Amino acid sequence: MNDDDKLRALQQAHTPAPSEAARRRALDAAMLAFDAEQTNAKQAAQGNRLIQRLRSIFAKAKGTWIMDNRLTYGLGTAAVALLLLPLGYQLYTSTAITPIGVTPTTVSTAGTEKPVAQPEPVPMERGRAEALKKEAGGAAAAIKAEQAPATADADTSTSNLAAAAPEGEAGLVLRDEVAPQNSMAMDAAPPVMPAAPMAEMRMAAPKQMAAPGTAQLESFATATAPAPADAMLAKPTEPSGDAFSKFSESPLKIVKNEPVSTFSIDVDTASYAYVRRALTEGWVPEPDAVRLEELINYFNYDYLAPTDASTPFKPTVSVYPTPWNGKTQIVQIGIKGYVPVATEDKASNLVFLIDTSGSMDEPDKLPLLKRAFALLVDQLGANDTISIVAYAGSAGVVLEPTKATEKAKIIGALENLSAGGSTAGAEGIELAYRLAEQNKVANGVNRVILATDGDFNVGIDDPEALKTYIKGKRDGGVFLSVLGFGQGNLGDDTMQALAQNGNGNASYIDSFKEARKVLVEDAGGTLETIAKDVKIQVEFNPAVVSEYRLIGYETRALNREDFNNDKVDAGEIGAGATVTALYEITPVGSGAELNDPLRYSSDATAETADSGEIGFLKMRYKLPDEETSKLIEQAIGKEQAVVSLAQASDDSRFAAAVAAFGQKLKGSNYGEMSWADIRALAQGARGADENGYRAEFMQLIDMARSLAPDSATSPRQ
Repeated sequence: MNDDDKLRALQQAHTPAPSEAARRRALDAAMLAFDAEQTNAKQAAQGNRLIQRLRSIFAKAKGTWIMDNRLTYGLGTAAVALLLLPLGYQLYTSTAITPIGVTPTTVSTAGTEKPVAQPEPVPMERGRAEALKKEAGGAAAAIKAEQAPATADADTSTSNLAAAAPEGEAGLVLRDEVAPQNSMAMDAAPPVMPAAPMAEMRMAAPKQMAAPGTAQLESFATATAPAPADAMLAKPTEPSGDAFSKFSESPLKIVKNEPVSTFSIDVDTASYAYVRRALTEGWVPEPDAVRLEELINYFNYDYLAPTDASTPFKPTVSVYPTPWNGKTQIVQIGIKGYVPVATEDKASNLVFLIDTSGSMDEPDKLPLLKRAFALLVDQLGANDTISIVAYAGSAGVVLEPTKATEKAKIIGALENLSAGGSTAGAEGIELAYRLAEQNKVANGVNRVILATDGDFNVGIDDPEALKTYIKGKRDGGVFLSVLGFGQGNLGDDTMQALAQNGNGNASYIDSFKEARKVLVEDAGGTLETIAKDVKIQVEFNPAVVSEYRLIGYETRALNREDFNNDKVDAGEIGAGATVTALYEITPVGSGAELNDPLRYSSDATAETADSGEIGFLKMRYKLPDEETSKLIEQAIGKEQAVVSLAQASDDSRFAAAVAAFGQKLKGSNYGEMSWADIRALAQGARGADENGYRAEFMQLIDMARSLAPDSATSPRQ
C-alpha cells in the first residue's frame, strides 16, 4: 500500500465525535499552553545586559552568543499559533457552539439540512465568569500584540484568527445569570448583533477562516440575529462589588385593616444618579439600587413655599387619575422648604472628610472629588471656614480650619491629595468631628461632609457602634452628609446608614454636572437644615378608599406609634428643598380592588362617608435647635381631585411618569406601562426645565427602552 492509499484509508475511517467534556478539556489545555508560552516569553534574561545568561544556541551576526529576544519572541508566538490553529479549527468544526442570543436553526451536511438541538442553559458563578473574561481577554490581547512580528514567518491564517477578535472585544459572551454549554459558532458572515453594553464583554461570531493548508469549508452553521427579548437575556446587572440595602416593595394595604400609613421623609438623590450612570453606560441596575422616592425627589417641583423660617414648610396636596390604572387615583403630597432671603448669610463650619485609600485611585473617584469640592469652595464666603481631613492607612489633618476666602490655599490642599493605603474610616471620622466641634459656630451650619466610595475596611468594626457614635455627634449639633463616588466598590448601604444617622443626606456624584447640581444649585438643601425629624402620617377614610399603597419609601417606613414619639429619628429637609410622596389609592366601588371583601365586617358610618374626605394628613417636625416636635394637620378632600389626568399640573404628571419609570425599571408588581407611554407622559409635562434635567430624563427612558424592552420587563412573579 502506497502513501496515497494509506491517507485515503485514514480519510475514510470513522472518527467518533468528541464529548463535550473532551472539547472543554482540550480548549482549556490549549489556553493554558498558550498562557505558559506568553509568560515564558515575557521573562527577562538573567544577569548583566552585557553578560546575559545564554538562552539560545544561535549566535548573532556579530558573533555574540546571546539570543536576539525580539526574534525569538516573535517566532515563539508564531510557532504556538501554528500549533493551536489546527486544534482550534477542529474544535470549531466539530462543535456547534453558538453566541448567546443566536439560535442555530439547521446545519448543512452533504446537501441536507438537519435541525440542531438546543442545549439547556446552565448557571455560571460570577467568580468563574470573571476569571474566564480575564483569560479570554488576555489571550486575545496577547495574540493581537504579537500578530505583527509573527506574520512574516507564520501562516497567513494567523491573521484570520486575530481578525476574529476586533480590538476591545473578547472571544466569549459571559453573563452572571446563565452560560450556555455551547457559546460560539462559525458563520459565513458575522450576524447582526444588538448594541453591546459597555459593562459586558462581547465578540462577534467568528468569520470564515481557512484551516492551515486546506480550502475553506463549503458551509458553516447558520445564525440569526436575536430578537429584542433575547437580547435582554444577556443584559448585565450592577458592577461587581457595589452594595445596596435589600428591601421588599411596599405592599398594597386594606384600609379597613390598616387605615394609617407612617413614614419618614427622604431627600436623598443618590439612587437617581446611580441609575443614570448605569443606563448611560449600557447596563441595567439591580432592583435594590432603584429607590422610587429618590428618583421622584431628584427633580424640583413648584410647591408653595413658606415666607417665614418659623414655619419651615407647608404641604401641597393634589389628587388625580393614575396613569397606569384608570380605576385608581394618585394622592400627591408635596412640601417645599423655606428659602432664606439673600441677606441671610449664615456662617458655615465645614469639614471635608476625604477617603484617599487605594480604592479611590480612579478617574471617577478622587480626581472628580477634588473638582467637586472646588465648586463648593467657590460658593463660600468670608463667614465660612473649611477644614480638610484625609483617611487612608492613618488619619491626618490636611488643612487646619481656614477662612473660605483663602481659596488658593484650600484648592492647593485638595490638589495635593493622592490615593493609597487601606481605609481607616472610623479614625478619620473621629478626627473630623473633633475639628468641627473645636470651631463650632452658634446659629450656623456645622457639618462634616464625607466623600468616599463607601468602603470602610478598618476602624470601628461594629456598624452599630459607628452609627451610635454619629448619632451622639448629631445630638451635639454637628451633622453629617455623604457624597459617594465611583462604581464597582460602592458601599451605598453604608453611605445611606451614615447619612441617616448623621441628620444629613446622601448623594452620588457620577459626573462634574452632578457635582454642580448637588454642591452649587442645591447647596442650601445640602448644607443648611431648616427642619429635622420630619414625619408624615396619613389616615385614609374606609368609606371612600378601599386600598392604598405608598410608592417608595420602603427603607423609611415607621411604626404608627413612632409618629408621636420625639425620640424616634426621621429625615431632615434643607433650605429650598422639595419632597414628594405618592400614594396610589383604590376608591370604594371602583372595581379595581385586589382584595376580596371580608364576610364578617362592619360598614363605615354614614357620618364618615358623608364627610367628603379621602383622608387626613398629619406632619411632625422639629426646628434645628429644638427637641420638641410641632404638628401640621390638613384634610385631603374630594374637591382636591381632578377628573382627568390632563387636568393635573405638569409637576403632578411628571412625578407620576418618574414613578412609572422606576417601577418598570425595577420590575415592580404594580403599575405596568409601556416605555412609549411613560415617555409621552413625561414629555408632555416637562414644563420650563431651566437646567435640562427633565430633558435628560427623556434620554434615560430611551436608554432603558433599548436595554429592557417592554416584553422583557413584565412584573415579577
